[in-house]
Amino acid sequence: MTSPDSLLTAPDDQPRALLLELVGAIEPWDDLERTHLRTAAQWIAGGAPLYRVRKPDVPAMHLVSYFVVLDGSRGQLLLVAHRKAGLWLPAGGHVEPGEDPWAAVVRECHEELGIEAVASPITGEHPLFLTVTRTRGQGAHTDVSLWYLLDAGAESITSYDQDEFDAIRWLSAEQVLEQPDELLDPHMHRFTRKLQHARRTRHRR
Repeated sequence: MTSPDSLLTAPDDQPRALLLELVGAIEPWDDLERTHLRTAAQWIAGGAPLYRVRKPDVPAMHLVSYFVVLDGSRGQLLLVAHRKAGLWLPAGGHVEPGEDPWAAVVRECHEELGIEAVASPITGEHPLFLTVTRTRGQGAHTDVSLWYLLDAGAESITSYDQDEFDAIRWLSAEQVLEQPDELLDPHMHRFTRKLQHARRTRHRR
């Protein structure tokens, strides 16, 4: 006999609990990230659908895994010229229904850059940053994006998904910060400053 409690238990309770743990473990960089973390936690806990099920905007708010590739020896970050967005962004993609966000990083890294995803020792397999962003153009929607940090040498990336990206670039943190806001993901400068802080803090230990 089915108990009343089991009828109230959604099939995605476990992924929601894990997502809430991930989000709760991120230390906010600034007041905006603090607001975004609170928004994301309320969205996850509130029972709204989390995953995109139809391109480009169903549901209107859904989960994304970004991954920023860092070549630690050169101190450079990889950005991609995203065709649809018309911006320089980190690589990444939508999290599939029920998929762990780190698993999405592993899948998308192989598909988009042709390399194995290796978590940075700075963060491990945990996001460094979170943003809640309204996209631009046709099919505008809201991305709740977990930003992961990967470790790879620039020489290891010899191809990329040309259906998704026009080009790729390796830039130092300082060069990223010199780029005009309108050319980048709107939170790229903030992420870069948070990463600089995380790297300095790790080197002091």
